[in-house]
Amino acid sequence: MTIKNKLRAGIGFLFTLALICCGMSIYFLNQLSSDAGAILKDNYKSVQYVQNVLSTIDSHPGKLTPEQIKVIDKNMALQDRNVTEVGERQFTDSARLTFEKLKEAGNDELQERQLSLRFRQHLYNVMRVNMDAISRKNDIANATSKRGSLLVAFLGAFLFLVAFSFAVNFPGYIANPIKELTARIKEVSNKNYHQQIHFESNDEFGELGEAFNNMTRKLDEFENSNLASILFEKRRIETIINSMQDAIIGLDEKQVIIFANQVACNLIGMKASQLNGEYAPDIALENDLMRKLLVNDQAKLRIFADNHEGFYSRESLSVSSKDKVIGKVIILKNITEYQQLDEAKTNFIATISHELKTPISSIKMSLKLLEDERIGDVNPEQRQLISNIDDDTRRLLLITGELLDMAQVETGKLQLNFGSTHPQNIVDYAVKAIKFIADQKHVEIKVKCDESLPKVHADLDKTTWVLINLLSNAIKYSHEKSTVELVVKKHKNDEIEFSVTDHGKGIEDQYLPRLFERYFKVPNTTSEQGGTGLGLAIAKDFIEAQAGKISVDSEIGSGSTFYFTLKRAIAAA
Repeated sequence: MTIKNKLRAGIGFLFTLALICCGMSIYFLNQLSSDAGAILKDNYKSVQYVQNVLSTIDSHPGKLTPEQIKVIDKNMALQDRNVTEVGERQFTDSARLTFEKLKEAGNDELQERQLSLRFRQHLYNVMRVNMDAISRKNDIANATSKRGSLLVAFLGAFLFLVAFSFAVNFPGYIANPIKELTARIKEVSNKNYHQQIHFESNDEFGELGEAFNNMTRKLDEFENSNLASILFEKRRIETIINSMQDAIIGLDEKQVIIFANQVACNLIGMKASQLNGEYAPDIALENDLMRKLLVNDQAKLRIFADNHEGFYSRESLSVSSKDKVIGKVIILKNITEYQQLDEAKTNFIATISHELKTPISSIKMSLKLLEDERIGDVNPEQRQLISNIDDDTRRLLLITGELLDMAQVETGKLQLNFGSTHPQNIVDYAVKAIKFIADQKHVEIKVKCDESLPKVHADLDKTTWVLINLLSNAIKYSHEKSTVELVVKKHKNDEIEFSVTDHGKGIEDQYLPRLFERYFKVPNTTSEQGGTGLGLAIAKDFIEAQAGKISVDSEIGSGSTFYFTLKRAIAAA
């Protein structure tokens, strides 16, 4: 039977008992009412008639008057019609006969007195019969009342006990299985799948218990079937991580160290058992390398471990699940060999560039002497050759100069001479240096630099070199008889922005992020537009060394805008 039907049966049973109790109460009340009604309707009226007759006789002693006779006749007639008890008819008829004789007695006082006494005797007998009936019926009514009270009390007590038992036990019948199910579910949530529920019922709770047991069995089977494979995969991943040459450290979302391979342990100087499960910031309090890994965003770190110095690149990878970060992995790649090769390359470039500057300068000096008419005349073909040699020599000087600048930046030997100067001075030097190239291509340089701008804190030579490089590139990529805008304005409260805008063909979006990389050249550029690919990289290093920023905006068909910022000079106190 289902819980719904059980509820219906229980409530229906209580309702039936209540109906029976109410019905019996109504029955006994009607019975008492009937008994009382019979007493009032029959016996009480007879007693009342007799009393009326006796009162009439006593009201005037002696011979009966016509008024008395009339009242007695009326009450005797009513009594004749209200005879209900055994023997009452006989006494009533005797009283009627005696009353008739009493009316005809005449003036015989003795006879009248005897008849009056006999009449009274008959009336008393009628009254006695009715009084006895009243007493008897009253006993019957009392018995009925007691029997009804007992039955109703018994039924009420039984109904109360049933209702009380129902009120006490039925909530537990509903709540206890739910309470047990809740406790089992909590155990399951703690991955304790060995949970079974046994409900001794064939209702919905029985079905629920069976479904719950099936669920826990399936979960236990799933857990056991996957646990071995999960442990195997865990051991395999740990083996792979430990076999890698890179240092790897895994953290959860609370910065607790989950794993650290042997390379990472060697670099940190601690065992895996000392790291795993520990709060990383606590380790960082006493370990410099861990502190650098947690708070330092430098891409390259110099670490001394195993009695030698090495260079490592730091990478941090966030681990996400359903758009929620659940941890991160820090990877240290050993780039010592590449660092050494890079330093050797930089030293080689710096040496070669420095050594090339002297012979190139000598060549330029010799070309100047050849162009001097005092040395001798040259024919047009020779003059053209001298001009070509001069152009190539100038290009070589430019390349060697850029290579030397790049070498200075990479070796950290870049020397900056900071000073306070007005932006107009930088603009004037750059425009004057580039004016000849602009005039050759008929490109107009429009300058907008307000005199009210504050001074900047910068290296005048390096900043002028950057601006000349940007203007030179803008002229290269501009059409003839076009314009290049040079604008200087306030960028933020403590920064001044220099921007150079050309109206050439623009640069595709895919190449913008790589413009400031060394040796990168935009594809499909002409030989006149192409360079070494070092100018913008060196410009970026020069500006960032002065705590500034350099960037570019470009759109195909609309030209490009290169801009950089410099810090505002602090006014003297």
